[in-house]
Amino acid sequence: MLIPITRKKFEELIPLTATADQYKYYWGKFPDILQRVLISVAAVVAVLILRAITGGRFEIIIAFLGAAAGLYWLWQPVYRATRRNRECRKYKYSGFFRGEVLDLFVTEELIGKEETVNKQGELVIIENRERRINLDIGDETGFLTTVQAPLLRIHRSIRRGDVVELLVMSNRPDLSRISFVSDVFLPDNDLWVSDYPYVRKDIFMDVSRRLGQQSDGWRGEDNLDDEPRRRIRKF
Repeated sequence: MLIPITRKKFEELIPLTATADQYKYYWGKFPDILQRVLISVAAVVAVLILRAITGGRFEIIIAFLGAAAGLYWLWQPVYRATRRNRECRKYKYSGFFRGEVLDLFVTEELIGKEETVNKQGELVIIENRERRINLDIGDETGFLTTVQAPLLRIHRSIRRGDVVELLVMSNRPDLSRISFVSDVFLPDNDLWVSDYPYVRKDIFMDVSRRLGQQSDGWRGEDNLDDEPRRRIRKF
């Protein structure tokens, strides 16, 4: 079942700037932090050299560049998350979808390659692979999509037939062609499955809870959408 939502509600669910979860996602592990710190140091050195070359002119601009360079390690995750959110928000129309897990399986995906040299001095390429869970999601209309995310221990509780909820996005007003889907929420398991946390979880669960309280389950409340309610049978 799919309920169209207004642009205002969509932008509340997927804000432009980074949420706490999104910032944490791009904060990364120690190697990522170290890399950003090294870039900050190199950038500050470049700004100091520029200041010496200009002989103290353009002090305000140089000071601004120095501050931005020195804090690069801190604001870079915000920048990356904001860019990703903007890519998601480019879709004009969206809806709140409820379906079920049709199938689930685990795959091993290539996430990167590293080049190194062995003891014999030969170039060796090391493939970095990650185990990922795949959820085939659909409903009675025939809609089908697959969501993939890094495999976690908590995913063991997921079963075929579990209810799933997510946002779908499209450039068509009737949502007849879905172009993108968000992270997945399994309300019965109180569990999120995602690679990147697109949605504001608190707002999403509030919408889910209010929709679930309706007598027919999915007509929605007046304050969720300013448009007439529609049930879309084909995607």
